[in-house]
Amino acid sequence: MTEPIRLQRFLSQAGVASRRRAEELIRAGRVRVDGVVVTELGGRVDPETARVEVDGRRVRPVARRWIALHKPVGYVTTRKDPEGRPTIYDLLPSEFHGLFYVGRLDYNSEGLVLLTNDGDGAHRLTHPRYGVERVYEVDVEGQVPAAALRRLETGVMLEDGPARAERAIRRPGAEPGTSRLHVTLREGRKREVRRMLQAIGHPVRRLVRIQYGAVKLGALAPGAWRHLTSNETLALSAVGRDGA
Repeated sequence: MTEPIRLQRFLSQAGVASRRRAEELIRAGRVRVDGVVVTELGGRVDPETARVEVDGRRVRPVARRWIALHKPVGYVTTRKDPEGRPTIYDLLPSEFHGLFYVGRLDYNSEGLVLLTNDGDGAHRLTHPRYGVERVYEVDVEGQVPAAALRRLETGVMLEDGPARAERAIRRPGAEPGTSRLHVTLREGRKREVRRMLQAIGHPVRRLVRIQYGAVKLGALAPGAWRHLTSNETLALSAVGRDGA
């Protein structure tokens, strides 16, 4: 017998939904364990022996799958867009359309997006509690002085509260009249990098996420995807291991 885990974690690991969505399914009375409707959170199940059903359909554990995608500019990070714009799922084979994306990139940004059927893992990678690093290569207007980089690391005030970069460093390769920076954050608020740089007077011209946790974008071409290596998958699975 395997070690029992929380029911919502079982559902997210089985690719049914994110952990938060799994909790909503439980509260709504749509989940049965061994024939009994469960509506309270916190219950545990043995993944190998429990019969878990959602809306009458049995849920079975599935092999975890992780891929890396290089999202180009001009795509939205969502399953369906009300404005009819292309989405990241248009870049993927149909077999990957059930995967969850980990961390959004806006329409005008590009770079690394992780996708997985491990809803529990996706939750840990995006939750601020775990502080997983995201690294962005950013081309901005003007020459950014050292004092401005220190300000990013100390923290700037945005409309939704203070924001701080873990690291902000200059990098070579910028065009005349611009600066190229590598900015590392430990949270993923909406358009946070763009807003931080706007706040210090250096609007973004180009933004690429080049790393998420242990996974790097590397030479992956825009629009292309790849399976994560076993070492990358192990590193991601180790994030936030607390036995929850």
